[in-house]
Amino acid sequence: MQFKRSAGVLLHVSSLPSSGPIGDLGPAAHEFVSFMAAARQHIWQVLPLQPTGYGNSPYAAASAFAGNPFLISLEVLRDWGWISVDRLGTLGPAGGATDFDGAEERKLPLLYEAARNFIDHALDDDKTAVQWDEFEQFCRDEAAWLNDYAFYAVLRREFKTGAWNDWPEPFKRRDPKALDEFGAAHSRALVEEQVLQFAFSLQWDDLREAAEPHGIRIMGDIAIFVNMDSADAWVHPELFELDEKLNPIRVAGVPPDYFSETGQRWGNPLYRWDALKERGFDWWIDRMRRATELYDILRLDHFRGFEAYWAIPAEEETAVNGKWVKGPGKDLFIALEGALGPLPLVAEDLGLITPEVDALRQATGMPGMKVMQFGFSDKGAHPHLPHRYTSDTVAYTGTHDNDTTRGWLETANETERAAIVAYAGPVSTNTAWPNPVWSLIRAAQTSVAQMVVIPAQDLLELGSKARMNTPSVPAGNWSWRAPANAWNPAIAARLAALAEVTDRDNDPLGEEETEPDQSATH
Repeated sequence: MQFKRSAGVLLHVSSLPSSGPIGDLGPAAHEFVSFMAAARQHIWQVLPLQPTGYGNSPYAAASAFAGNPFLISLEVLRDWGWISVDRLGTLGPAGGATDFDGAEERKLPLLYEAARNFIDHALDDDKTAVQWDEFEQFCRDEAAWLNDYAFYAVLRREFKTGAWNDWPEPFKRRDPKALDEFGAAHSRALVEEQVLQFAFSLQWDDLREAAEPHGIRIMGDIAIFVNMDSADAWVHPELFELDEKLNPIRVAGVPPDYFSETGQRWGNPLYRWDALKERGFDWWIDRMRRATELYDILRLDHFRGFEAYWAIPAEEETAVNGKWVKGPGKDLFIALEGALGPLPLVAEDLGLITPEVDALRQATGMPGMKVMQFGFSDKGAHPHLPHRYTSDTVAYTGTHDNDTTRGWLETANETERAAIVAYAGPVSTNTAWPNPVWSLIRAAQTSVAQMVVIPAQDLLELGSKARMNTPSVPAGNWSWRAPANAWNPAIAARLAALAEVTDRDNDPLGEEETEPDQSATH
């Protein structure tokens, strides 16, 4: 798809400086939309919004369809009348690192309390009565995934584990009688889960409605694989490489690379692409239909896995002894377009990219990605530098998997440092002009790339402590949050001026403007 020349910011919702232990969809999110509008930025890229599992990674979600309840704003629920103001005093102040344990211990019980209040008192006043009607419609519209997810969420609490293949046999095999009896005994808990998904949906829709008049589009990240500990694998075990005991046969990852000499063993179960193809890729069609309900632009994470993926025997502790296996290729994207029409897709085509992967991306018409931090090591890395970009590119200084640009500059080796000095000026991390971080931001913005997305940490010139994720490191990730009052008018004005002079003050999905006729003489 051809996107319009535009610019934006990468910032996950959990990183917003909301009140309490984690960023959410409340006032801080709407304040960020106002900042984006003032800065004339038109793409807000977020990481997957699904419920996180072990390690708190948004790429290891408990569902490919549900929203993460932690991201629901209790302040908004208070405004709706679902919970009283005095109950929010234990949330804690805004800012500070994202505290997933705190969200589990302090915020989640309040969310369930609010859900119970809504269930018990929705019909007590006109506002919540209207919401109850909307809730019932939401349950009908999203029944294909919502009911199964509610069962999964309640069962994993009941059995104190998300490892559904360790549940008692009737439940891990989804015995209809066992599920009917469980549903009757836990009907209220199931409705509470549905109510939380409804609240997430309402708040997310409100945020998108606030962004839309400013031409701000949400770019959402679609993780190629799902977690083993997920409602998806539990409901559709026939679509994954599982043995007779419902344990993975092979798992996903990537071979040794820039990030790790032993590769990355992600552990996600692999798809049975043959079974999916026989069914017309119906599960993927449903998944992408849901994604289009949530996002305006869809970034396909690990795009190269659609051409070929790294399959690791499940018993292996590292990714070293995996092998490449052919993926679905164009067949999947033909099926998606046939069912859903043309989709606004971006390919995350980083890593070991072969001519076959490039050919698949070009055949499907997706722009690919370039990351400036990768461009300075040697001449072979130069395609990641702005002078080598093509228009079908989404350019980044770094991604959520990279160090911040300031942190990277501080640890660059001699070869990289010499190249950076030649390309962008002196490597210095003080605040005197010229600033090396903003020199690289300007280089990306002035390129021919269709879209440029800058991590929020780089706009704030933060060091390595603000890094979002370090691949292959299992703990301590995903916890960065923006400081309170970070989105100040000075940064907005600086970005707006850059958007103006680089012609990026555009809605990426907007209509192309007609160039004025320069041939006339006067």
